[in-house]
Amino acid sequence: MTWQHAGLSSVVGMKQQIRARTKQFSGRMWFDAVTVLVALIFYAVAWPTLHLTHTVPIAVQPFIAALAAFPILLIRINPSLGWAISAGSGMLISLAIPNQPNNELPIQVVHILCLFALLFAVAVRATVPIIGVAWVATSLLLGTTMSSGDLGSSAWGWPIALGAVVLFGLLVRWLVLSRQQLVRQEEENEVERARRAILEEKARIARDLHDVVAHHMSLVVVQAQTAPYRVADVTPAARAEFESIGATAREALNEIRGMLGVLRSDGQAPEHTPQPKATDVPALFEGALRAGVRIAWTIDGLLETVPDTAGLALYRITQESLSNASRHAPEAAVQVHLRVGPLVELIVRNGPTATVARPVGNGGHGIAGMQARALAAGGDLTAGPHPDGGFEVHARLPLSQTTTLDPVLLGQAAN
Repeated sequence: MTWQHAGLSSVVGMKQQIRARTKQFSGRMWFDAVTVLVALIFYAVAWPTLHLTHTVPIAVQPFIAALAAFPILLIRINPSLGWAISAGSGMLISLAIPNQPNNELPIQVVHILCLFALLFAVAVRATVPIIGVAWVATSLLLGTTMSSGDLGSSAWGWPIALGAVVLFGLLVRWLVLSRQQLVRQEEENEVERARRAILEEKARIARDLHDVVAHHMSLVVVQAQTAPYRVADVTPAARAEFESIGATAREALNEIRGMLGVLRSDGQAPEHTPQPKATDVPALFEGALRAGVRIAWTIDGLLETVPDTAGLALYRITQESLSNASRHAPEAAVQVHLRVGPLVELIVRNGPTATVARPVGNGGHGIAGMQARALAAGGDLTAGPHPDGGFEVHARLPLSQTTTLDPVLLGQAAN
């Protein structure tokens, strides 16, 4: 299922990238086409009218008109460079080329429009320091190169007009950034919804496997172990065959546990996560004590001698027993006796509670799950009310899968 999760995320990401790139390519293509058209119109206006505003030789007029109109071609690629070329050429033209007597503007109107457009693009695309430099420099250029030669009435007019252009560009910039952030958030939400759908499906499959496959496989193990005691005149060969069936079924259960670990994990392989052992059981007692449970425990024997299979079953049974005790009898004291000898014996008993306990069965988990774990490890588990009004869980686990259990206990577990 992990590869399906990764595959679905990759497909969603690729579709989003293709849509985004298609939109960007289409938008850029149209914008560039309009920009070229505007530049050609500016040039077509600047060249024929240049002799009306400035005293320029005929041979130089195409180049001066180009400096006035063509920097706008950089409005998308590099607006800062385009503005620098337009402003620099405007300063050069205002200082080196004289105006016609009836012209008060230092540069052509087309040149001023190009400067306005590039300043707007700088406000949308460039950093704040560059925006500030462009605004101040453009204000000085247009405010100090009038025919009067000083700031005069243009001292505040041009800065205010250019400031309005800059503010409008910053507003557009903020709107564009907000829109991009909204699109990114929607894409992330779409990926998250797909991931949650996969995790929910994985959890459903894990529940089905746990409630169906593991349950029936546990019955196969129990039947194989109890068959020599329930069937008369079982030959040694048949007994060995039953033991082989039980061992094979237990191996299948172990593989099912690994599959359940993959299905219930969130992208992390289960083999990369250490499985709990018998030596980790005392940590459960200490954690319950820190959580406020009135718990007392005794441990006889060495937990290090418990093999991994029985240790994992012991840990999960203890964990579920303490959870049930704290959930169904939150005010009761809990006593735990753990003994490691020829068998691993666990007794978890809680006293009576003042409140009415809820039903302990939950359709495949709880006690049924603990019994399945005990049977899969070759042991048995009983659970029920205690004479003092409390509840007791009693588990017996062999130290090896070939350990022979008491026939009476195995018959009770089968029933």
